[in-house]
Amino acid sequence: MMKKNTLSFEFFPTRTPEGREKQKITRKQLRQYRPAFFSCTSGAGGSTRDGTLQAVNDIMAEGTAAAPHLPCVGMNEAELSDILHTYKNMGIRHIVALRGDIPSGMGAGSSGLRYANELVELIRRDFGDWFHIEVAAYPEFHPQARSAEDDINHFVRKVKAGADSAITQYFFNPDAYFRFVDDVRGRGVEIPIVPGIMPIASFSKLARFSDTCGAEIPRWLRLKLQSYADDTASIKALGLDVVTEMCEHLLEQGAPGLHFYTLNQAGLVSTICQRLGY
Repeated sequence: MMKKNTLSFEFFPTRTPEGREKQKITRKQLRQYRPAFFSCTSGAGGSTRDGTLQAVNDIMAEGTAAAPHLPCVGMNEAELSDILHTYKNMGIRHIVALRGDIPSGMGAGSSGLRYANELVELIRRDFGDWFHIEVAAYPEFHPQARSAEDDINHFVRKVKAGADSAITQYFFNPDAYFRFVDDVRGRGVEIPIVPGIMPIASFSKLARFSDTCGAEIPRWLRLKLQSYADDTASIKALGLDVVTEMCEHLLEQGAPGLHFYTLNQAGLVSTICQRLGY
C-alpha cells in the first residue's frame, strides 16, 4: 500500500450557475480522498475575483479548507490588502501567493506589485501568521526566467520573505523535481515542496498548456501520444499509467504530497488516487 501523503486539488472559477453546480458535484467526488484543501485560481489583475470568492465560499460551506490564488501583478497594496481582509473575515487561513500573468496593456511603468516575494512580504507584514502562504515553484524553470540561476534565486527570495510551502508547476520528468528540491535545499530552503500533477486527457490541450507554461513533455511521451491521433481512450489509458507511475515514484522518494490540476474534472484524478491507494 502506498504511503498516504497530503492531497490537494485545484479548480478554476466557473462563469455560469450550471458550471457552479457541476463543480460542487466534482468536489463531492474528490472529497472522499480527504484533501487537505481545495485551491481556486484567480485571473490576472483580479479579473475573476467574484468567481474566485464564490468558489472558495462554496468550498468552505462544504466543510473543506479553501486556498484562493492571489496574483499580485498590476495590483497595488491597498487593493491586495482589501482582498486579504475579505478572505480573513471569511475565515480563510491559506493563500496561494503568485505573481500572476501580466494583464493585457500593462506597461513597465504601471503601478502595483511586480513580484510574488513582494506579496509574501505584504501578507506577513500586515497579517502575521494568520495565513499559511503557498508559493509557486518551477522544476523546469519559469518560461520567462532569464536563467536557471535567476529562477532559483527568485524562488529562494519568496521563501525567505515568509512562504510556508510551495506547489510546483506540473511536469512529467520526476528527476527535474528532485533536482530542483536538491538545489534549493542547498540554499537553505526547508519548506515542503509539493509536486503539481496534471492528468492527461487530451494531447492537443496538454501540448498547448505545456507550450505556454514551460512544462516539458518528454519526447517519447509526446511521440506516443501523437501516435494515437484522435483515439481518446488510448490517450487517457496511457496518461493514467504514466502519471500514476510518476506519482508512485514521487511519493516513494519522499515528496510530501500531491497537488492535482483537476481542470474541474474528477474522473482521471479519482482513478489515479484510487490506484495510489487513497
